[in-house]
Amino acid sequence: MKIVEDFPHRLRHIEHQWIPLPDGVRLAARIWMPDSAETVPVPAILEYIPYRKRDGVRLRDETMHPYFAGHGYACVRVDIRGSGDSEGILCDEYLQQELEDGVAIIEWLIQQRWCDGNVGMIGISWGGFNGLQIAALQPPALKAIVSVCSTDDRYADDVHYMGGCLLGDNLSWASTMFAYNSLPPDPAIVGDKWRDIWRKRLQGSGLWLDTWLQHQHRDEYWRHGSICEDYAKVIIPVMAVSGWADGYSNAVFRLLTNLQGPRLGLIGPWGHKYPHLGVPGPAIGFLQECLRWWGKWLKNQETGIMAEPMLRAWMLDSMPPSTFYHQRYGRWISETRWPSPDIVLRTYKLDEYRLVDENEDVAEHVLTLQSPLSNGLFAGKWCSYSATPDLPHDQREEDGGALVFTTAPLLETLEMLGAPVLELELSADRPVAMIAVRLSDMQPDNKVTRVTYGILNLTHRGSHTNPSPLQPGKRYFVRVQLNDVAQRLPKGHRIRIAVSSSYFPLAWPPPQSAQLRVYTANSRLLLPIRAVREDNICLPEAEASASGGKHQLTEGHHNWRVIRELDTDFSTLEVINDNGIYQLEDIDLTVQRKTEEWYSYQGDDFSSARGETLWTRSLKRGDWQIKTVTRTVLHCDENNFYLDAELDAYERDKRVFSKNWNRRIKRNLV
Repeated sequence: MKIVEDFPHRLRHIEHQWIPLPDGVRLAARIWMPDSAETVPVPAILEYIPYRKRDGVRLRDETMHPYFAGHGYACVRVDIRGSGDSEGILCDEYLQQELEDGVAIIEWLIQQRWCDGNVGMIGISWGGFNGLQIAALQPPALKAIVSVCSTDDRYADDVHYMGGCLLGDNLSWASTMFAYNSLPPDPAIVGDKWRDIWRKRLQGSGLWLDTWLQHQHRDEYWRHGSICEDYAKVIIPVMAVSGWADGYSNAVFRLLTNLQGPRLGLIGPWGHKYPHLGVPGPAIGFLQECLRWWGKWLKNQETGIMAEPMLRAWMLDSMPPSTFYHQRYGRWISETRWPSPDIVLRTYKLDEYRLVDENEDVAEHVLTLQSPLSNGLFAGKWCSYSATPDLPHDQREEDGGALVFTTAPLLETLEMLGAPVLELELSADRPVAMIAVRLSDMQPDNKVTRVTYGILNLTHRGSHTNPSPLQPGKRYFVRVQLNDVAQRLPKGHRIRIAVSSSYFPLAWPPPQSAQLRVYTANSRLLLPIRAVREDNICLPEAEASASGGKHQLTEGHHNWRVIRELDTDFSTLEVINDNGIYQLEDIDLTVQRKTEEWYSYQGDDFSSARGETLWTRSLKRGDWQIKTVTRTVLHCDENNFYLDAELDAYERDKRVFSKNWNRRIKRNLV
């Protein structure tokens, strides 16, 4: 990545700025702008997230916002109410209060002497979500957004549930925010009242996982903030961005399909990261692309951005399976519009453990399936951050507990772009059951790389709002849409579909082990095939502004470990994400961030599934030192989820706050 230090505009940096809200609460902002903006106003670009501008994502912010500011924009990074250095309490994601605060921030921005009245929003993940949500409220000054790694559907395609199945990342993400919400503001910003603000947060932020588990189906709670409920409310231009290793790539396709205003889609090989920092590589000149976007929609300049194809995507080449890639080989492709008329569905029939051409005659086979709980130990993370080896392992170990259907070696190279679909006729012997469907690239040496996957809670076969139990023995026709993908499958390779009835810990298992029967005669696989062609798409080299100094005091450690205790038949997936202890030199702050997670089960007991997370966070400057420890445990029986959590806060070596939670939440067809 090229670090740029010489910009068209000299920079003015404001480390801290209060933004007053109508109810008297003040939000904390960090601002970069051209030093001439007071006399020559410029458009403003807002990023509005809860991840602590002062110390949480400080270095990431500095790679982007000074870059935009140096090219003629006022960039404003705001901590959401109750997070970082902002006042108030943060009680959940995307509350109406958060969105109204966002509208108030935009109104404040256009009242500043340095703002010319035009505002854009940019954000990844949370900031991508609320950019779309605030756009749907239509504040007049908001002229365009860049939404990265976000979703339009908070129930069907978010970190909480997938296909009606409870995701393991629901626990992991809740624990992340549990830890973030336990931290105080910086006394260097808020002064002596930091301790009072801290105590209110500790007492009032709550246990979000409790709330999320109370809403196991698609209800009004999830419809709020899901712009798919009415796409027509988003009328401003939207650039939707994601990566194939991220959990949110599907939303790009839906936004391109359903929004009616100007829109562009960009999908690379990356995980949950901004593309100029993208891993797996190649990272790209995302900030330059944003400048073209902002120039068009905030400055009314003709930058050529809207002459680009509607969708630009990285076509992944075949690679051996690995839990971590530095680089994903491939090339950029494009489509002038989406859905593309150039995508043709190719159908494969299911035979006895084979995928065959749709014109081939096949007999009816009845195949039984009852997967062990070990199916899923090598699935990787629902949303890869590329901070640990969190991508799926060689799928051969997973295939042993699944029904597997494989093509003959391909006679020609195929390229997929879009969402594969598996249609199955099946029955179950239990009222609640799930299936996980994996599509993989089987190489000539028999290594198997997962390409994409989908999961479905079979009680949600007709509706996420009103699911219904299965009648044991009754045949059902179900449709499982896998995640969108762009993948090259070379001649001589084979396509494999694997179907399992469990996928833990990526998805929480059903209440009991279910035996499924798959009836092959009416089952088929649909692949979105794109004609192989070379597209003349070239994206610039990644550039960024320089970030501040970081001095690593103790080494971090990142790993995933699968532990099988054969004497007790007890299995554990251990996830370690330890950033060590480091110092942010320009604010003289020492930071610790350590996460440990354990997902376990015993034998074939579906009621033994258990997830535990442990977070340690600390901040230190001179005599000021705080530490918080948050622990969350989720376990179950056939009828209930059990949620236990602990929060301990320390000032120096003295514990100053402690709280425990114990909840029992009834399972409702999950």
